[in-house]
Amino acid sequence: MSDVVTKPGSETSAGRRLARRVLRTLVLWGAVCAVIALLASCVVFVDETQYVIVERLGTIAAVYDRDEDRGLQFKLPWPISTVRTFDRRLQLLDPPGRELFTGDKKNITVDSYVCWRIAPTSSESSTELSDRPVVRFFRSLGNVSTAEDRLMSRLQSLLSAEFGRVELTDLLSVENSEAGPQGDSSMESLTERLKSRFEKSEEGATSPREALGIEIVDVRIKRINLPEANRFAVFERMKSERQKIADRYRSAGLAQNTVIRSQADRQREEILSKADADAQRIRGTGEAEALRILNQAHAQDPEFYRFERTLQSYHKILNERTTLVLSASSALLKLLTEGIPDVQKPQPETKQADPSTETPVAEKNVSQSSATPDTLSEKSRAEGTK
Repeated sequence: MSDVVTKPGSETSAGRRLARRVLRTLVLWGAVCAVIALLASCVVFVDETQYVIVERLGTIAAVYDRDEDRGLQFKLPWPISTVRTFDRRLQLLDPPGRELFTGDKKNITVDSYVCWRIAPTSSESSTELSDRPVVRFFRSLGNVSTAEDRLMSRLQSLLSAEFGRVELTDLLSVENSEAGPQGDSSMESLTERLKSRFEKSEEGATSPREALGIEIVDVRIKRINLPEANRFAVFERMKSERQKIADRYRSAGLAQNTVIRSQADRQREEILSKADADAQRIRGTGEAEALRILNQAHAQDPEFYRFERTLQSYHKILNERTTLVLSASSALLKLLTEGIPDVQKPQPETKQADPSTETPVAEKNVSQSSATPDTLSEKSRAEGTK
């Protein structure tokens, strides 16, 4: 019975001893962790991309902003000493485009950027901590976002002032459209003025390095555009101007076409009229030559020519259905009944007549022969009708 009473007490004391042992272990490990954290807070690692400021109870105790300060550095533990880090690399401020007015009251959208950084500490600078650029930056601006807001407001004011002094035509005029602004162009000179003014403080007495602890590396204008509201109207005006130019070229081409066509038609008419005149002349010459040859042929044997014309009249009058009623004295009937009359050959002339005083016999025979067949044909038709 006594064993049953004492056994629970021994288990309770053992549990308490185990709890105390675990508590001591936890306290020990907590103390070790606190010591390690305390020792860790005494170490500062200065990266090559950072500036480091060490504050001791609100006062700047150390500044690590040189190349030789990189690596491990030591300070008092937190919360006695605190560390502030700043990026020493280049920073790019690229604000959205803003609508501005030029000197000739034309509104445009300007897109620009600023490349800046916290100014590095030179070897000739003062050893006073308050004169370090990173300290000025920390006291005047505090962080990067505040610095960008300050730079953006400064950039916008300078852009408004500089663009208000130039005209839009000067900004857009370049010698080579493929190469862009070069040399002493208006855009390049405006950028240089903007950068030189940006490197001065707002009061104009000191530079941003001395006033804010920052260094302006570059200021550039990326793009100049028309406002979105005016872009459509400008495009329409450009289209109308190009349409006017096209209409002018087209009307000039039509006028030139009319001139060329009229000249071609005139030349065509001249060529055709000349060709017709040549054709009439050649045709008249040919007909005269043919008539002369025919007259010469008829003059050689008028009786044969008369006989030939008679046969041609028969050929025209007679066919399978023709019925002729002729008189006994008809020449056509005599030719059919008596046959071909004896034709005497012309005798050669013994004397040559004077052509200036006498009429050529050939011409008389030709005139007679030319009249005889027609007369014979008419008589034959008359007698056939009878």
